[in-house]
Amino acid sequence: MNDRKKKRSLISFDWAIKRLLRSKVDFIILEGFLSELLKVNVRIKNILESESNKTDKDDRHNKCDLLCENDRGELIIIEVQFHREMDYFQRMLYATSKVISEYIAAGEKYAEVKKLYSINILYFDLGQGDDYLYKGETNFRGLRNSDRLRLSSTQVKTFGKDYPSDLYPEYYLIKVNNFDDVAKNSLDQWIYYLKNSELPPTNITAKGLDKVKERFKYDKMDATQKKEYDQYLESLRASDSAIETAKYEAKEEAISKKNMEVIVNSFNEGLDIPKIAKIIAESEEEVKRILQDKGLL
Repeated sequence: MNDRKKKRSLISFDWAIKRLLRSKVDFIILEGFLSELLKVNVRIKNILESESNKTDKDDRHNKCDLLCENDRGELIIIEVQFHREMDYFQRMLYATSKVISEYIAAGEKYAEVKKLYSINILYFDLGQGDDYLYKGETNFRGLRNSDRLRLSSTQVKTFGKDYPSDLYPEYYLIKVNNFDDVAKNSLDQWIYYLKNSELPPTNITAKGLDKVKERFKYDKMDATQKKEYDQYLESLRASDSAIETAKYEAKEEAISKKNMEVIVNSFNEGLDIPKIAKIIAESEEEVKRILQDKGLL
């Protein structure tokens, strides 16, 4: 994970997406990021609320960080996630399914289902892959001749799309920590900011990114905002610490359990206490204590 303890001059994107990018005056920044990622000119029409975007004590699944609608009526989920989740792929599927179902009214035709983009900015390693940007979409391939299924001419005329994948959700994974900090293109400039909370040391050409320096300066926040932001960063650090502590304790517990097995098995094989203590690099008193607890002494 990137070092959040280092003082940055710019507000981090994860904070901005929760507090600032919901304001119309800052839509140009969000539009710039989405335009660079999706390779089309994106215009934000609305920031939406959904059941997936609200805190619900009865819903065990985390809320999405931002849900918006563009000027074509398409929906865009943006999620920032710092900590590893084994079932994150299923979480993405759940989130897209839930949003789609929420934004089709009862009785409407299936043709009214909205195109949806799921954008996931991840500060942990998901799956096995060395790239820092992945795209997932649904394609239908022939099992015999491997042709890609197209929409019919009538469907193309009706929906203005060529393939079923154009109608289905698209998933984008930005594995921030895999980025090497070398901004080779305009999208890389955005990813540099996502990783470092600073602009890259190059001529900024990415859409919307020039506004980040202007709008997201830490020093431009008032005292209350600075306090809230600092508390937010501290909560992330505390969360990191809790996770690392849990990992350490789990590792120590596993080592302790293994040592107990070695002690019991070695004793049953006839090894004396000094030899067992030497094998596991523990004191003889500790070995005796474990053997006594197991009823072997």
